[in-house]
Amino acid sequence: MTSFVRALPHVRERLGSAVFERVAGPGGPENRARIHQTPGPRWFGPERPIRRVHGDASMFIGGLRALLLQSLHPLAMAAVDAHSGYRGDPWGRLQRTSTFLAVTTYGTSEHARQAVERVREVHSRVHGTTEYNAPYEASDPHLLGWVHAAEVDSFLSAHQCFGAEPLDAEGCDAYVADLARVGKALGVVDPPGNRRELDERLAGYRSELRSTREARAAAHFILLHPPLPWLARAPYAVLALNAVVSLPDWAQSLLGLPRLPRPVQACVPPTGHALTAAIRWVMTPPA
Repeated sequence: MTSFVRALPHVRERLGSAVFERVAGPGGPENRARIHQTPGPRWFGPERPIRRVHGDASMFIGGLRALLLQSLHPLAMAAVDAHSGYRGDPWGRLQRTSTFLAVTTYGTSEHARQAVERVREVHSRVHGTTEYNAPYEASDPHLLGWVHAAEVDSFLSAHQCFGAEPLDAEGCDAYVADLARVGKALGVVDPPGNRRELDERLAGYRSELRSTREARAAAHFILLHPPLPWLARAPYAVLALNAVVSLPDWAQSLLGLPRLPRPVQACVPPTGHALTAAIRWVMTPPA
C-alpha cells in the first residue's frame, strides 16, 4: 500500500502528460509557456468566467457536443467535410482548436489578435458548393454566427452540468459576453451578449438545420470510430455518450442517434461527472 501511495504522483503525472499531449500536440509545453508566461495585457483578466470554463475538464464533453451540433447546418458541414480534413487528421484539428482557445482565453492581446487573423485567413480560402449546388463561404458572417452560437452553448451547457464550479446566472451571461468578443473578432456580426440572446439566436437557426448525409457520417465517425488506442476507447465512449445525451432531443433526432429511454438517460450524467473529475485530477499538477 505504501509503495502504491508513493507511485501515485508519478502515475498522475504520466497520465496528465499523455492527455495533455493528445489534446495540445507535441508542441503543447512550449505553447503553454508562451501563452501563460509572455508579459502583456490580456483580453480577459483572471476573474473572467471564460477562464474558469475553458480551463475545466468539462470542455472535453462540450467540445464533442459542439462538433455534433455544428454539423447540423448543411453549409457549415459541407465546408468542414470538404476542407477540414477531420477524418485524415482529427487530432491535428483538435490541437489547432485547443491552441486557439488557449491563446484567446489566456494569451496576450497581441497573440490573441494574431491567432484570430490566422483563422480569418484560413476561412477566406474555404468556399465551394454543396452537392445540391448551394454555395458556401466559411467567412460568411451568418454561417460564422451559427458555429459561434453552437460552440458557446455547448461549452456553457457542459460546464454547468459537469464543471467543478458551475456559474451562477450572472456568470453565465458574462461568459457569453466574453466569447462575444472572440466571435466578433472572427467576423460574427452582433454575437449574443447574454444567455437569453444566445437562446434566441440558436432558435433563429432552427429552420436552417438539416439531417444531411455528411452530418450523420461525421457523427458516426466522432462517436464510433475515433482514432484512439483501445485502452482510451472506454473513457472516450463515456465522454461521447454524455455529449449525445446533453444535446436537445431534436438535435439527436436529426443526427439519427438512437434515443435512450429516460431512465437510462438519467444514469448517464453521473458517469460524465466521474470521468471529468478523474481528468481534472490527472491534469492538475500535484501541490
